[in-house]
Amino acid sequence: MTSPSPRALPDRPPELAAAQGVRLRGYREDDVDAVLAMACDPTFARWTTVPVPSRRADAEGFVLERVPAGWASGDVLTWALDVDGAHAGNVALRTTGTPGVLSVGFGLDAHHRGRGVLSAALRALLPWAAEHGCEAVRWSAHVGNWASRRVAWATGFRVEGTVRRAESQRGELRDAWVGTWCAGDPTTPATTWLDVPRLDLGDVVLRPWADEDIPRVVEACTDPLTRQWLPGLPDPYGSEQGAAFVEGMRLDAAEGRAVGWCAADARTDRALASVTLFGLGQGGRPAELGYWAHPDARGRGVVTTGARAAARHALLPADVGGLGLPAVLVRAEPGNGPSRAVAERTGCTAAGWEVAPASPERHAHQLDRFVLRAEDLPPA
Repeated sequence: MTSPSPRALPDRPPELAAAQGVRLRGYREDDVDAVLAMACDPTFARWTTVPVPSRRADAEGFVLERVPAGWASGDVLTWALDVDGAHAGNVALRTTGTPGVLSVGFGLDAHHRGRGVLSAALRALLPWAAEHGCEAVRWSAHVGNWASRRVAWATGFRVEGTVRRAESQRGELRDAWVGTWCAGDPTTPATTWLDVPRLDLGDVVLRPWADEDIPRVVEACTDPLTRQWLPGLPDPYGSEQGAAFVEGMRLDAAEGRAVGWCAADARTDRALASVTLFGLGQGGRPAELGYWAHPDARGRGVVTTGARAAARHALLPADVGGLGLPAVLVRAEPGNGPSRAVAERTGCTAAGWEVAPASPERHAHQLDRFVLRAEDLPPA
C-alpha cells in the first residue's frame, strides 16, 4: 500500500456520499455564514482551536484561503458536511509526518448534533483514505470531549490512552485522548461502551452523573459515616476529587467496566445517592453492586429503590434492555448494618464471606457476601 502524499491524494475534494443523507463536498463561498455560526457556538469553541471571539474575517479566511491551500499542498484535506442541502459541519484529514498515517478532525454545528451525521461521514471517509494509501488514521480529542470520543468509538477507533499536555489550544496545553483506526478495520465499534439508562422509579430517578452533582458528591464523601465504610476515599476530598469521581463514572462506562447512576430526587433532580454496577466485562466473577447515600438521604429508602432497579437492569436479558448477567454480588462488612439491609431488601441471599486483603488504609478484614441470581430475580 502506498503512503499518502500530495501525489497520491487529489488536489481538490471529491464528493463522497454517506448514509443518512450526508454528503462530503468541497467548501463554497456561500458557506461562510454557516462556518461563522458554528465557530461562535460556545460548545464548538470549547473543544476546538477557533479564535474566540470568531469574526466574519476568520470564517472567510477558513473557507476562501485555508481550505483551498490545504488541498493544494496535500497537508490538510477538508470537506464540508452537507445534510439535505445545508452545511452541517466539516471533517478533515491531515498529514502527520509519518508515511502512511493521517490524522482526522471533525466538528458539527449545534443543529445537527445527535443525529449520527459525523459517524456516517467517517464511515464513508475512512475507507476512502485507505483506498488512497492510508494505513492508519489517528484520532485525538481533549480529555472530557465525550461527544468526539463517542463518534470515534462508533466508527471503529480504538482509544489507546491519554497523553498529557498533548495539544495546544489558544496558548494552553491540554491533555488528550488518542486512538487509531487501521486500514481493514471495521467502521463499527470495536469495544463495549455501556449506556447508563435513565430509570424512573417514582420519587427517585436513576440517571447519569452530571457536573452539577459535584458539590453533593463532595458533601457525601466528606461525611464521617461515609468515610468510615469507604476508608479508601481521597483525603482531603474537595471539588477536584468530586469532579474526578463524576468523570470516572463516564470513563468506566465508555470502557465497558461499570454502569454508575446518580439516584436523584425525581422532583428537584437533586443528587441523593450513588448506585453502581462494577466489575463488568471481567469474566469469572459476578458483577458487583455498590452504593452510598448522601447524609440527608439516609433512612428514606432511596438506596434500596436504586439498588433494586440496578440489579434488575443487570439481570434482565439483553433483548428486554438489561445486561443479561447471571448474578450480582454485594459485599458488606459485618458491622455495616444499613448496607447489609439494602442487600437483603434487594433480594440478595447470604453467600458466605471472604477476607479483603490489607491496604494502605486498613488491615485485612472480613466481608460478607450476598448474591442475587437471575433465576431468583423478584417480580417488578
